[in-house]
Amino acid sequence: MSSFFQRQLADYVQYHRAPWNCAMHVFGIVFLFLAAVLPLSRWPIAAFGIQTSVAAIATIPVLIYWFLLDFALGAAILGAAIVLLSAAAIIVAQANTVGMWSLTAVLIVIGSASQVIGHQVFERRRPALVDNPIHLLLGPMFVMAKLFIVLGFRRDLAIIIDERQQGPLSSS
Repeated sequence: MSSFFQRQLADYVQYHRAPWNCAMHVFGIVFLFLAAVLPLSRWPIAAFGIQTSVAAIATIPVLIYWFLLDFALGAAILGAAIVLLSAAAIIVAQANTVGMWSLTAVLIVIGSASQVIGHQVFERRRPALVDNPIHLLLGPMFVMAKLFIVLGFRRDLAIIIDERQQGPLSSS
């Protein structure tokens, strides 16, 4: 884990102390990722002799970034991204254009609302990305780090997250 990632994660945790805010982020991040890749999944493309979609190609830079921040978390996010990209491919294969755009709009509204409600209602603080736009890319890393900790892995992450989450809103 890079020192840059440690600092960014520690800063991100300060905006995500309330357990309900963290739970809302799990759904919000998944819905927003799916909303972002859904329309791009409609455009097939051949890359390196492999048939794929613009969505898969568009995720490569951010996946590389996550791998560079932390290889294990990046690998886990890659697995989640494959599942979500596969779900998007299935959806676009079954839905017409209006249905796909309607679902995209619903996912954006629900995903964004869960983020806003999580911060406004449970955290009583504005979203982290308002103060530091790079936090937009740290959300998936934070969610995956929390999952690793719950499963008993990555004590180094637990130290950063649990130590920083000790605040007035961290009680369950």
